[in-house]
Amino acid sequence: MHTNKDAALARLKKIEGQVRGIARMIEDDRYCVDVLRQTSAIQAAIKGVEKLILDDHAAHCVESAITSGNPDDQRAKFQELVEILQNRR
Repeated sequence: MHTNKDAALARLKKIEGQVRGIARMIEDDRYCVDVLRQTSAIQAAIKGVEKLILDDHAAHCVESAITSGNPDDQRAKFQELVEILQNRR
């Protein structure tokens, strides 16, 4: 994590606050649809954090493997990306 570290941490702190807010909503017996809207917002925010981290991984780790000329390292980094992208569905 390099370039986007501060942005990712800021987003995670915001998400943390959103999660606490949802807990309060549930404690207060708020309308289910309102709670579900907030959980959807959190899921979208987490995807944003994932994108920041994935961007950094591609820009640093994957790029480093590509420029290293080491085929084993290149394959390993590519396989990591494939696995991550398959699990994001």
